[in-house]
Amino acid sequence: MKKLRVMMLVHWSLVPPQDLSDPKDPRMAKYQTEYDVKSALLALGHEVSVVGIHDDIAPIRKTVEEWQPHIAFNLLEDFAGVSAFDYYVVSFLEMMQLPYTGCNPRGLLLARDKALSKKILTYHRISVPDFMVFPRAKKIGRLRRLKFPMIVKSRMEEGSVGIAQSSYVENEAQLRERVALIHEKTHGDAIAEQYIDGRELYVTIVGNTKLEVLPIRELVFSKPEAGAPRLATYKVKWDEKYRERWGIEYQFVRDLPNGLAERIAHLCKRAYRLLDMSGYGRIDLRLTGANEICVLEANPNPGIAHDEDCALSAAKAGMNYEAFILRLVNLGVSSRAGLE
Repeated sequence: MKKLRVMMLVHWSLVPPQDLSDPKDPRMAKYQTEYDVKSALLALGHEVSVVGIHDDIAPIRKTVEEWQPHIAFNLLEDFAGVSAFDYYVVSFLEMMQLPYTGCNPRGLLLARDKALSKKILTYHRISVPDFMVFPRAKKIGRLRRLKFPMIVKSRMEEGSVGIAQSSYVENEAQLRERVALIHEKTHGDAIAEQYIDGRELYVTIVGNTKLEVLPIRELVFSKPEAGAPRLATYKVKWDEKYRERWGIEYQFVRDLPNGLAERIAHLCKRAYRLLDMSGYGRIDLRLTGANEICVLEANPNPGIAHDEDCALSAAKAGMNYEAFILRLVNLGVSSRAGLE
């Protein structure tokens, strides 16, 4: 295996401290992904330079000119504090002709936008929730007939930002109140989408042209309150003690009817390609009681810490964490070379 110079691109506040090594260090939770990726790259024998980015691409250019990295390992989720702008940085890498891990600019642009991606998938007859967009700068006027209950969330933010139990709305008054809160909290557009009752599945896909679907994960609510919606809220996603208290668990999917896993894999590959995603991504689904598959959203460059769904699915497929990170690096290199 050729040893590479890898430029790791991270948010300026997430550059791992040099003395961070103890898994029990309270700082580890903040830097987990960046620490895991850096450690894996070093264990693979690569040289690593971590570059923190906020609102200036000059550090990238400087590192490229002075250090001449072979590839950028892209862990950025925003630029200048705006999640919708992450594709700007990847576009710059394209112009610099520097290979990079993860999704290409067009895929980031299409998939990050929850409304645009749903329109594309609907056009191609892939089932998505009915939805309506509420631009931040526009006053909410008369609403068309909507199918309540609905979930109100940010149009662009990821990681369940802004999603709580109160995101589940059952009437117009609740919807307007929650939309206003999302506008204030995220400084961006809101989207309200029909609540689809069913099992929540997460499907990780790796590849550029030749795609591999990794073992499916599921968010299981073992102690749901009667009548309460099953939502992947911010607390569910990021608070382990909250999940333990309410019997919520991420696990590998069980008890799928014969042939359904293959149907899911085929559908997710279609969605991945239609949204021009590359590198790696995750498709979030709802599976109804009638075994109908509904795509909730597509996630380019999802979380890849050692204990997150993508890495766990890779491990289930036979790739340990270092092998998974190496796979992402190789996909970045081969994409630039036109090999995959």
